[in-house]
Amino acid sequence: MTKLFIPRVVAGTLALAAVGGAMAQKHGYQNDEVILHAWSWSLDTIASNMKTIADAGYNYVQTSPVQACFVGDGGGMALFSKPGDSVQGKWYYYYQPTDWTIGNYMLGDRSDFKAMCDSAYKYGVKVIVDVLPNHTAVDHTAVLPGLDNAVGGHENLFHANGFTPITDYNDRMQCTTGEMGGLPDVNTENPDFQHYYLQYVNDLINLGARGFRYDTARHIGLPSDPLDPKAKENDFWAVATGKKAAKGLSMLMPDSVFIYGEVLQDRNVKETEYAAIMDVTASAYGHVLRQALENGAATPDLLDWHHPARPEQLVTWVESHDTYCNAHESAGLSDEQIRAAWVFLTARQGGRPLFFSRPEGSTRENYWGTNRIGNRGNDEFFAPEVVAVNKFRHAMASQPEAVTFSDGGAVAMVDRTKGIALVNFSGKAQKLKMSTTLPDGSYTDAVSGTVFNVAKGRIEGKLAPLGTYLLYKN
Repeated sequence: MTKLFIPRVVAGTLALAAVGGAMAQKHGYQNDEVILHAWSWSLDTIASNMKTIADAGYNYVQTSPVQACFVGDGGGMALFSKPGDSVQGKWYYYYQPTDWTIGNYMLGDRSDFKAMCDSAYKYGVKVIVDVLPNHTAVDHTAVLPGLDNAVGGHENLFHANGFTPITDYNDRMQCTTGEMGGLPDVNTENPDFQHYYLQYVNDLINLGARGFRYDTARHIGLPSDPLDPKAKENDFWAVATGKKAAKGLSMLMPDSVFIYGEVLQDRNVKETEYAAIMDVTASAYGHVLRQALENGAATPDLLDWHHPARPEQLVTWVESHDTYCNAHESAGLSDEQIRAAWVFLTARQGGRPLFFSRPEGSTRENYWGTNRIGNRGNDEFFAPEVVAVNKFRHAMASQPEAVTFSDGGAVAMVDRTKGIALVNFSGKAQKLKMSTTLPDGSYTDAVSGTVFNVAKGRIEGKLAPLGTYLLYKN
């Protein structure tokens, strides 16, 4: 939603040992975990596909927002409609809250959420819910009476600057208290609102949620940020992470719930301060990774996570729903390119990778595919290469990494001691001859059947265009 800032990288070696060990426990980090973003799937659809999700090696499934929301385009269920389309609708209406209670017309009701969580528990998958306390619907008159009454009247729901459009996203006062894209800014520092919002969060937890993704997190003030005239202190994050009660109510199970914030990187975003509170998104790294795909070659830029936080605090992705949907920044990348980058990203030691499920039937000419909210995404989330690297990540959980590139950068190797991942970033076949820690012998990739040979510490073979290969130590 804002201009992306890519930090300058200091050139270094082409091999990097990842952070490991003791620090990796903060925020409940486990360095083998993988998230599926079941974007715009209904709760029923997620539940009925839970075995497939689990078998594909995902530890978490992330839902789209499930709170009451604005009913737009007559309640139509298109992902994105244009004038004259037979079915109207917009995916982003579920990002326009009208109340913080479970259930909306787009994804399902409270009983559907409970059934989905029960299915997740059965298959050992944890549920992350996308939550967005920062704003209401553009049409704020659609806010339901229960929410207005809970905060002592409609006027108490918003910041003093809540209807003043943000003109400078790098101005922290504007960014954390102003109207973003027509969405009125909620007074998240109002104790009455905090208490009401926590009831929603605790209801989700009681039904089985075990994680939350905070949308537009950088638009919610930190303790060091300027105060809105209606606020006494910027304490929302202390309340939302279970460190502080709101009118006697505290978040349930704070030590067992995974929380991360969508803190899109830009100038004057307090990335380190947000990361001291919760895990955060590595949006700049995703940008660098997509550039490597577009250029057909990896560079030393990929060794740096482009974030001041430790790698174990980062949620990483090749693309997100925003990069796919908003300006279609990543939508032109082929599924083969996404798979190649996913293998590289997920084979690495750091981060907690998130796989964005593209729409059902989508193509590079038709980004919306069958264009229906509720349907399962395309089959890429359980493509053989995707499943293989998810399981490779689990198998390599305790292993350090070293990343190297071939001359020219077409091929990247992620060495995890007990196995290696090979990724061809280019659209042309590549002959490989690189140093490796694998013992001498022959190695076969389980997905493609491609054989690589290692002799005297060097691996040789041929990589197909955008090909990926996972080889385990004999």
